[in-house]
Amino acid sequence: MTRIPAVDPASATGKAGDLLQAVKKKLGVVPNLFRVAAHAPAALEGLLGLSGSLAGGTLSPRTREAVALAVAETNACDYCLSAHTYLGRAAGLSGTDVEAARRGEATDPRLAATLAFAGRLVETRGRVTAADVVAARAAGLDDAALVEVVGHVALNIFTNYLNHVADTEIDFPVVRTGTAAAA
Repeated sequence: MTRIPAVDPASATGKAGDLLQAVKKKLGVVPNLFRVAAHAPAALEGLLGLSGSLAGGTLSPRTREAVALAVAETNACDYCLSAHTYLGRAAGLSGTDVEAARRGEATDPRLAATLAFAGRLVETRGRVTAADVVAARAAGLDDAALVEVVGHVALNIFTNYLNHVADTEIDFPVVRTGTAAAA
């Protein structure tokens, strides 16, 4: 049973209604995450704004989805893991890529370094070491990429935590955390 119910887009009014209609226009559907966030239109607007801005950054859709998968697995967010498994596959990640990303791994050295840096951000609550930054840079991440990874981790922590608090009903094919296949 959800703790914060999803807002019905058909009955939402004002700013929340406008934002949910924009989501529907863009995606064709309104996932429950956005419907829950609509209780606080400022939070929904911030979520959509940061997500949209970061989507226009330098990280590829595959990289963004891999980061989301790693963060969701670490934070045990079944909703986000389910959503980003679906979205990751749509962005071109194979089933093997999805499983690896959940473990914070990748065969591509740059993606592996990105996931390692993202993992360290979550693990240390942002207090990465100089060695973490040096390792990321050695793999080809420039300052812009480092900042964008921080942004994606923060965005995904927000959605993970919101889904934990709300106990959001999963409206994607369900994937449970803690079930990633070993390498």
